[in-house]
Amino acid sequence: MINKSFSESCEQNKAIIYETIEPYLLDGIEVLEIGSGTGQHAIHFASIAPGINWQTSDLAENLTDIKAWIDESQLPNLPEPLELDVSSQWMDTTYDLIFSANTFHIMNQDQVKQFLLRCTGCLISEGHLIVYGPFNYQGSYTSPSNEQFDGWLKSRDPQSGIKHFEWINTIASQSGLQLINDIAMPSNNRILIWRLELLD
Repeated sequence: MINKSFSESCEQNKAIIYETIEPYLLDGIEVLEIGSGTGQHAIHFASIAPGINWQTSDLAENLTDIKAWIDESQLPNLPEPLELDVSSQWMDTTYDLIFSANTFHIMNQDQVKQFLLRCTGCLISEGHLIVYGPFNYQGSYTSPSNEQFDGWLKSRDPQSGIKHFEWINTIASQSGLQLINDIAMPSNNRILIWRLELLD
């Protein structure tokens, strides 16, 4: 038995996330997941969609857990995880789709900005960026539980916390990403989907 970390929230949301993003997971595409965490989402998605290549990535200290999940799965469409810090130099490889779940509220604002600016260099034209997590709208929390969660996040790291959708989308738009869908999810989360457009 391989020792590996386990996320209950990933187990609870992996099915509904997959159902929501399935229309974008076309056979033959290359996907980069940023902030793969334990790797549970990657295992679930790659096992259901064997025609996609799912590249996990995270900070160096999280790669051992991801690799343990990948090694146990023995899925051929899950290569070795990549070390990726959103604030540092990214790889030169391009992908059809970039996916990230529950990362923006862990990052500070500059890291989120760097994420949005840099991911466009890793997407093909008309490629998609899909982000899952909680967001604020019109300067307000969408639920009391999100407000409590934000307070807990800030007590651990004052630079973290739930980000404002309008600010995120402004940065994304300036980077050439056009919002094409904003989908309500269980537990006061959202899925935001952008498409990379060529800038004039």
